[in-house]
Formats: sequence, structure tokens, C-alpha cells
Amino acid sequence: MTHVRHWISRKRWPAPLVAALLLGQMAVAMVTGAAQQTPAIDEPVYVGTGTMYLREHELRHNPEHPPLGKLVIGVGAALADPHLGSSFEGGQAALGRHLLYGSGNDPWRLMLFARLPVIVLTLLFGLVVLTFARELAGRAGGLAALALYALSPDVIAHGSLATLDVPTAGFLLTAVWLLWRARHRPWRYLPLAGAALGAALATKMSALPAVPVLLVLAVLSVRCTRPRPRAVLFGAALMTLAAVAVVWAAYVAVDPSLRWTPRQHVPAVHGLRGHLVGLLPFPEAYRDGMRIQFGLENKPWRGFLFGRQYTGSLWYYLPAALLVKTPLGMLVLWAAGAVTVVVVRRLRPAAPYLLAPAAVLLVSAMQGARDFGTRYAVFLPMFLAVAAGCVLLLRWRWAPAVTGALVTFVAVSSLRAYPSYLPYSNEAFGGPEKTRLRLHDSNVDWGQDLGRLADRLRERHGGERIWLVYKGSGVPSFYGIEAADPRRAPADEVHGLLVVSDSAAATATGRLAELIASSRPVGEVGHSITLYRR
Repeated sequence: MTHVRHWISRKRWPAPLVAALLLGQMAVAMVTGAAQQTPAIDEPVYVGTGTMYLREHELRHNPEHPPLGKLVIGVGAALADPHLGSSFEGGQAALGRHLLYGSGNDPWRLMLFARLPVIVLTLLFGLVVLTFARELAGRAGGLAALALYALSPDVIAHGSLATLDVPTAGFLLTAVWLLWRARHRPWRYLPLAGAALGAALATKMSALPAVPVLLVLAVLSVRCTRPRPRAVLFGAALMTLAAVAVVWAAYVAVDPSLRWTPRQHVPAVHGLRGHLVGLLPFPEAYRDGMRIQFGLENKPWRGFLFGRQYTGSLWYYLPAALLVKTPLGMLVLWAAGAVTVVVVRRLRPAAPYLLAPAAVLLVSAMQGARDFGTRYAVFLPMFLAVAAGCVLLLRWRWAPAVTGALVTFVAVSSLRAYPSYLPYSNEAFGGPEKTRLRLHDSNVDWGQDLGRLADRLRERHGGERIWLVYKGSGVPSFYGIEAADPRRAPADEVHGLLVVSDSAAATATGRLAELIASSRPVGEVGHSITLYRR
């Protein structure tokens, strides 16, 4: 491994080739996943809303998320030239179903086109990981970081969906990388860092906790070359103005007149939260979206962790879920990278940039009321991949060989999960086929395998009576699945094949729990849907 590192350092052409291979395999994994998966639960809302943004120029749908990410998704969907009746007046969930299944469109083609812009962004963020790590740890460190990013099952899974988590995390990483560069050229990079931060804020409100951290990093960056207080304040203000401008621009791009009349209930938010929402320098639609998010946080969501059903949230849910769903070699390199950037003197200035935003975002996500998946922490495979690349700077003889072995272990574990990256779990927890026993929702089953289920039923169970409990946004009948809901029939009539989404099974109570307990598992589809014989 040492010889390989020296060879890469001497030769310029292998590094771009290796980077291209890593991003190429990632692209293949994401595109094939995007082409094969039916809509995940959140996707139709974003695709329908993005389409309406571009056609009707109204902000009325999905105000709980800012518009930028949905505009990007909508541009991809627009390339499929979808038909949507102008008279549609339903809510955001009905809008997505109508666009995909009720307007004569091909949902396979439409979803693929809607997912492609997110896939492109995910690949571009890989270049940010590569460049950031290379600036800190050289070519070999950059390639190690890119390998961890490009092989991350979570990044591949969510980077191939028309959702907002990966774009938000990637824009934040880009902002931090630009702030790192601003240490030498503040007036060139601070506005760019502000624009990237604004893009994150204009994509998902979960980026807001990072704002104070990035402002502090902006101050640190300016002080490296301009220690005067006036210059420091000007730099922070410059980045803030750029971020605010991008958020406003995203709303203006949808509706230049910024018309806003809420079509859904906007809860009143009192106390410190309400005061802070009122102070946000963003359009009223953004502030109302924040109020809706706070209202969602007050709901009693149902969770599932290690076989336990519960109502509410557990503070340790995300760390536990990450322990299950992160490749073992990646966990080791993340920890080693975090230690390295703190103990290696030349890397110490980068520690606040890599660790502080990730730590604050993780603590914020852990306080959330919805224990629905590691997608809420998908920023970790980005920030900690950069830190992990720095392990190669340790003055330890075996560091390159151990790093190479761990990256190889990650590659084997990740590639074995193909093409079902969403339900991935590492070997210590039994692999993807066992994830459903420990986690639910977007960790394992987000409704993505309805098409694969249809193929399985046609090939192996033609003519059988099918009972289906599907948790997702797809329409089973569109894919040729004719099934009845077993929860609406007497138990003694439910005979034949019982098909249950693993997310529904994880939180099953009452009648459904009894049906599952009295049935025999006979197969599974995509590690997300289980077939039972009754």
C-alpha cells in the first residue's frame, strides 16, 4: 500500500483514473437503482410540487420545505414532458399520485428523469469530497475519502432518489469547503460559501442549525488574513447576505410576486421558537414552513428500534441506526479520521471545519421527533469521509496498509448490497436481509420495491389469492397487483399469500400483528417486503 501511495504521488494520471472509476461505479449503482425502484414515500410530493412550481408558479404546495430542491427535481421531471391537467386542485400527496398514475404518464420514465438531477448533484458532491480531502491530505488521502463517499450505502441509496436529504448535506459540505479556502482568499470564497449555505437553507430547513457554526468558521477564515474587527464583521456579513439572497431567489424563481396564502393549517409557535421564526430574514412562506415543521415535531410518531415499538423519539436512535447501517470499515476510518484531524498538528486548523458542523447537525437531528432513518444524518458520510482521508498522514508504518484494507472491506460490503442499498446493514448486524428486524421506514422499506413485488407475483404466484399491506406511495393496481387488504376481512377468510411491507410489519399492532404471527414467512422482495403463507 505504501508503494501504491508513492506511485500515485509520482504519477499524475492514475489519480484521475481512480477517481473516475469510483464515481463511475457510483453512477451505475445510482442510475440502475433509480430505473428499478418505484416511488419512495416522499418522492411523489416533491416531484408533483416541483412540476407545479414550474407550470403554475405558485408556492401553495409543500410549504414545509423550501423550493430549491423541488425546483431541481422539477427540472428533471420536466424533461420527461409530463401531462398534468390544469384543473387539479387536490393536496400535495394527491397531486403526486395524480401526476404519476392519473394523468397518462409513464411513472417509470417520469421518476427516472426526476431522480437524475439529484444523481448529478450527488456525483458533484463527490468531487467536493475529493478536492477537500486532497487539499488536506494529498492525492492518496483524497482518493481514500472519495472511495468512502462513493461506496457509502446511505449516500448511494438516497442520492438516487428525488428527495432533499443528500442535496442539503452536499450544499453544506460545499459551503464548509469554500470557507476553508477562504482562509487564504476570503473575498473570493466567502460569497461562494454563502451561496452554498443559502442553497442548503433553500432546500431543507434542517440546515438552519449549521448557520451559527458556519458564521463562526467565516470569522476564523477572515482572521487568518484580515485580523481587523471591521474586516471580520464584513466577511461574516458578506456570507450572510449571499445566503439570504439565495433563499429569496429560490422563492422568487417560483413566483416573482411571492404570493402566499396558506392552504393548510399553520400552527402557532410560541416562546423562543416563535420569536426566532419571526426574526428569520426570509419570505413569509419560509417562516410558515418552519411553523408547520414545528407542528410536525409535536406529533406522536411511532418508532421502531431493535425490535422495540415505541411512540415518540429516542435520543440515541440515530447513533444506534448509524451503527447498524454504516459499513464496519467505514466506522473505524471515521473514528480514526476524527482523531487524526485533532492530534496531527498540521491538520488541527481543519478540525473545526470538519467536526463542528457535523457534530452540531447530528445533535440537532437527534433531538427530532421522527425516528425514521439515517437519511437525517446523511451529512456524516460526507464530512467524515474527508476526515478519514487524513488518516494517511499519520506517522505510523502500517497506516497506509490498514487504510487500504479497511477501504477494501467497505467496498466488498457495499457492492454486495447491490442493487438494494436502502435496506443495507453491516455484517455485524446480519446484512441487508436482517435490517427489518432492527429498523424500519427509510432505513429499510420506503415503498421502493412495489415493481419488484409485481414481477415476483407474476413469475411465482400467478393465480393465487393475494393479501397486501403495502406502505408506500405507489399504486399496486398500476403494476398489475390485484390484492385485498387483510385488515378489512375476517381472519378465517385470509388464506393464500400475505404480503406485508416491512415498515408496516415493524409497527404492526392488533389485527395485522396477529395475522403475521399466525403466518409462515416464505420469501422476501428487495429486503423490504416479506411474503407469508397462510
